[in-house]
Amino acid sequence: MSSGGSSRSNSPSSKTVWSLKENKMFEDALAYYGLSSPNLWDKVASAMGGCKSAEEVRCHYQDLEDDVKMIEAGRVSYPKYKTQGFWT
Repeated sequence: MSSGGSSRSNSPSSKTVWSLKENKMFEDALAYYGLSSPNLWDKVASAMGGCKSAEEVRCHYQDLEDDVKMIEAGRVSYPKYKTQGFWT
């Protein structure tokens, strides 16, 4: 996900690359089962066809959650996009 976060250095998701397809399968399965589902990480990993372990799925979710918290806390600066329009 983002660079930095030392808490990610030992997580299984940091050691593997997630393709766009895997991220989409992850999102779809998470939306289908919901966060309150028992054995959520096992279910999501299974729904992804076993390409990621339950632990990798859990860590990937945690990485995304950490990113959102940093953004909401204002600790991530907005990128400077080159746009055209009346607001630039």
